[in-house]
Amino acid sequence: MAPIAIDPTTRRSASTWLGRGLLFVAIVFLLEHARPLLLPVTIAIVFTFVLAAPVRALRRAGIHEYIGAALVIGAVLGVAVLLLMLVAAPAAAWWSRAPLIVHELIEALQGWRDVLFPYAPPASLVRAPAAPPLDPLGERIASEGWIFTRLAIGETISFALSASATVILLYFLLASERWLVMRTVAVVRRPRARALILAGVRQAQRDIGLFISTMSLVNVALGVATGLALWAIGLPNPVLWGTTAAVLAFIPYLGPLLITLLLLLAGSVTFGTGVAMLGPPAAFLLLHGIEANFLSPMIMGHRLRLRPVFVFLTVMVWGWLWGIAGAFLAVPLLLALRAFCKRTRTLRLVCVYLEGD
Repeated sequence: MAPIAIDPTTRRSASTWLGRGLLFVAIVFLLEHARPLLLPVTIAIVFTFVLAAPVRALRRAGIHEYIGAALVIGAVLGVAVLLLMLVAAPAAAWWSRAPLIVHELIEALQGWRDVLFPYAPPASLVRAPAAPPLDPLGERIASEGWIFTRLAIGETISFALSASATVILLYFLLASERWLVMRTVAVVRRPRARALILAGVRQAQRDIGLFISTMSLVNVALGVATGLALWAIGLPNPVLWGTTAAVLAFIPYLGPLLITLLLLLAGSVTFGTGVAMLGPPAAFLLLHGIEANFLSPMIMGHRLRLRPVFVFLTVMVWGWLWGIAGAFLAVPLLLALRAFCKRTRTLRLVCVYLEGD
């Protein structure tokens, strides 16, 4: 029996696809393990796309890029500090009560279990309770409080270092954004490719800037409405919960789900296991439904619409790679990918799937 001949073209095609698959796996592992380095760089690049327009406007007004970048970053940091000042006191109060809240949640869960699955053991199995320790709750709260404090100190130091590196890099990127774009375009020799690259960068800047600015306005309105509704219900610290809702609403699908769960836990701690605990999450879900179905589509229009399935998948992938920060960056990165694919002939099919209805 004669051996089967293998077409060299088929062999080369198989090796090409194998190489692409291995490259994709290597990139995924690189993104996951290089998170401490790549995450601040990615955040700085995304915010450069957003804040480059105000720096260019200041440059047209006669203000140098380095001064304009400092003014823009100072304004953004001022708004962030103001928000932190608003939520610092209630957040510190919740953090100091964290071990006690955990204990109350455990008791609430046990109460839900007893209500949903009542179980009475036979009398023969009921034993006399053992003598309790002197102060079991105090010992548990002390040990858990030490764990919370140690984790908080470590996370605070790590966040401070990453935030400082991000702000410094963002300043230099904003100050030299025009120079970087012009030098990148000058490297490309073909005029058509040069024009496509420049148009793609500007389109990504416009889309990402419009998305973040629009979502900021919408989420601020959602946060204010949520805080007022929770204040009317009687939930403590409505400013903290309204700010949390406004921030987490930047994460599509998963953010509102997380806010609902947090408000359910807060309602159970505040109002017990009765029907009243459903008031906070129900109020937020009502406001979020109005925002998601009427307000956001009316403001954003067709330009920023993306297929929901790909938005959800993108949030899941970047959230798995980089945690909460990756979930925040998912939609801006997807918009940048769409702007790039629109101007690449071999990737235009990707835009067909990414584009909204």
